[in-house]
Amino acid sequence: MKRVAVLTQPLLALVAAFVLTTLALLSTGVSPLEAYRLVLFGAFSTPVRLSDMIMLAAPLLLCAVGLSITFTGGLYNLGVEGQMIVGAIAAMVPLRLWPDWPPLLLWLIAALSGAAGGALWALMIGILRRYAGVSEIFAGLGMNFLAGGLALYMVLGPWRRQSSASLSGTDLLPRELWLPTIDRLRLVPAAPVIALLALVIVWWALTQTRWGLEVRAVGLNPAASERLGIATTRRMAETLAACGALAGIAGMLQVVAVHHALIPNISSGIGLLGLLVALLARANPRWLLPITVAFAAFTVGSIQLPLTLGIDSAIAGVLQGALVLFALATRIRQ
Repeated sequence: MKRVAVLTQPLLALVAAFVLTTLALLSTGVSPLEAYRLVLFGAFSTPVRLSDMIMLAAPLLLCAVGLSITFTGGLYNLGVEGQMIVGAIAAMVPLRLWPDWPPLLLWLIAALSGAAGGALWALMIGILRRYAGVSEIFAGLGMNFLAGGLALYMVLGPWRRQSSASLSGTDLLPRELWLPTIDRLRLVPAAPVIALLALVIVWWALTQTRWGLEVRAVGLNPAASERLGIATTRRMAETLAACGALAGIAGMLQVVAVHHALIPNISSGIGLLGLLVALLARANPRWLLPITVAFAAFTVGSIQLPLTLGIDSAIAGVLQGALVLFALATRIRQ
């Protein structure tokens, strides 16, 4: 019976999500079949859209992989969006200070700086939880707003455009500091490689090492883990730092591979979408890649909806949210 439930629960969640989304589409007088064709397959219709999907999937996978670590450790790190933003800001620092340095060295320094910025921002959530008794959920949400304000301040203040301050972002980085891009595709091969490498490393660390075993134990029962001699507080801090570091690298990629500048909305909601991916995957690294690709495809495919069908592209968010909602609902009795 348990094996049957494992097979039927995802199917039930999928059917329920499509039923809800179909009802939403019918209420607007739009053909659901045409909308689903665009949402599900639009990202694969041209090489440019496929490359856009890959460039969205790379930072999304980094955030989802990081969240799989904190979820495994029993922490709901809703501050991943802010960690991504701070990572982007930190990555901009060496790029602006030393633009004449060799690009390869600067990319490495920017990645390390972004990872450090994201990790430190995440550790502040741990400090609030440990010493102020603030839930990591509320602390993370508050830190997200603070990070967004910091990005806006940097764009309009110290790093404003030379001509005039603009909400469109800072001046573009010198072209030689952009990560190598395949011509006319907007595809940076390094981005998916970094994301896949992070996925493999985290899968190995969580499933094949003593550290991963202790993180899982802390996530299941922190009090019992403490009695067994596991440094519970340290492991929680490490999971937060690891998640923040991966989110910070995602922010760095947004700077050097996508926007080539710091913009106020540098995270583009990717961190929050990563939460949906991690929840749907139940923090299982084996499911993170296919779900990430699916969510990225939904998002890119939905961009054609306003032009083709005259409806808002947010319908992809309805489908994504419904999938997570019904997937969680089917597990309530487990």
